[in-house]
Amino acid sequence: MSIKHSMNEFLSKVQNLFKGGGDVALEKQKKRGKLTARERVDEILDSDSFLETDLFVEHSSTDFGMDRKKLAGDGVVTGYGKIDNRPIAIYAQDFTVAGGSLGKAHAAKIVKVMDGAGTRKIPLVGINDSGGARIQEGVDSLFGYGEIFLRNTTFSGVVPQLSVILGPCAGGAVYSPALTDFVFVVEKISNMFITGPQVIKTVLGEDVSPEVLGGAKTHTTVTGNAHFYAKTEYEAFEQVKRLLSFLPANCLEAPPVAKPAPPVKGISDNIIPDNRRKAYDVTDVVKGLVDNSDFMQVHEHYAKNIVVGFARMDGKPVGVVANQPRYLAGVLDVNASDKAARFIRFCDCFGIPLLTFVDTPGYLPGVDQEHAGVIRHGAKLLYSYSEATVPKVTIIMRKAYGGAYIAMCSRHLGASSVIAWPTAEIAVMGAEGAANIVFRKEIAASDDPEATRQEMIQEYEDKFANPYVAASRGYVDILTEPHKTRDIVIKAFEFAGEQDHGNSFRRHGNIPL
Repeated sequence: MSIKHSMNEFLSKVQNLFKGGGDVALEKQKKRGKLTARERVDEILDSDSFLETDLFVEHSSTDFGMDRKKLAGDGVVTGYGKIDNRPIAIYAQDFTVAGGSLGKAHAAKIVKVMDGAGTRKIPLVGINDSGGARIQEGVDSLFGYGEIFLRNTTFSGVVPQLSVILGPCAGGAVYSPALTDFVFVVEKISNMFITGPQVIKTVLGEDVSPEVLGGAKTHTTVTGNAHFYAKTEYEAFEQVKRLLSFLPANCLEAPPVAKPAPPVKGISDNIIPDNRRKAYDVTDVVKGLVDNSDFMQVHEHYAKNIVVGFARMDGKPVGVVANQPRYLAGVLDVNASDKAARFIRFCDCFGIPLLTFVDTPGYLPGVDQEHAGVIRHGAKLLYSYSEATVPKVTIIMRKAYGGAYIAMCSRHLGASSVIAWPTAEIAVMGAEGAANIVFRKEIAASDDPEATRQEMIQEYEDKFANPYVAASRGYVDILTEPHKTRDIVIKAFEFAGEQDHGNSFRRHGNIPL
């Protein structure tokens, strides 16, 4: 065979493989409003940075009617590239090839690039667009999923793992994204469910659309399975890039430092309303303190009574956890506890300091919460903060009552520094509830019970609705006006240091028990 013939044959094979499932299948993908696997890789990576691996891997058997010619790359594109000139590992399932279904060779390609990410200590980005397990391969496809799940777990807390859902993700396939650190979904494109609408209709007789059952809005607002919501694939890719800009490549590296910048607009000393019952948006406080007022929320549309996300202080990334008085008065509940605990553990995995803003009246009471396991879920928040060895700075802005005061990274859970504003109220409970319990006999015996009750409430407020008692015990380290807080927080992080997290290079995984 001549050199020319060999080159022509090679180029022909490459051209066919690049077409995935062929022109007709690619056109169908476009009509669904979706990019192709290769277009997605090109969009998310820096220009000309992609190094593809295992292009010529193919299905290893023709049993059960499988046609080799239709399985270009066995339905997945894998390799390495760069985002903002930083290396990552990447795979993108190709729905034009057998519906992106996962078989043994398909899984082996993903596993290989996952192992590469673990060995090279670089982030992994997975783009999921698959009909699920390849039925024709039987147990081999299940073997493939197990191999992927094992590596998701093994590399949890070692390298950041990001999942972008850009099509169907059904059955066992959903557990790989669930094991990764962050999940991105796109409106009217992403679907995730264990059992699809057809199975539900057959088994239970219920009619439900894929969008309602497991669409992007469902998973960002109801289930919390997805962290970021986008209206287009391009927007999702920008979210991925922005997120990675805050994260180190692995658990051994320090988070990337940017040029320090002041907030666009700082905070005033009257940012907390005089009326203790009046709500305000805690993100205004966060943005008033962090560099460039740039705050990237995580789980923005889920469990809105708590806010988590990434920002920078003096150029250095921090993880922000904040009660949100605009929703449920900032109470802690089952979903808020889970949301915050998972985020805290991620930050601790990758050496990202934690900045906590406190304004909460406590845990949400009620039968529903008790039966939903608020004790068990609330304990995750306590555990995550207590376990975290990264620097932890806490700002008590207003209410900090009872167990929620403890849970929101108090001095007692290992906070490096606790800062309080003059508006801080640190007590076992609110003044009204406390007065009704502590002074119930005096109130009942009074000639004017209501006047006595108000007098007792005022007495309790005078004594406890301030930060001075806690400061006198050393539970609050620094009292300051809000407008001076940024400089104090920067210094507090600078002098905090990091606690010993043991001999293992990996602190822990990212799934709270």
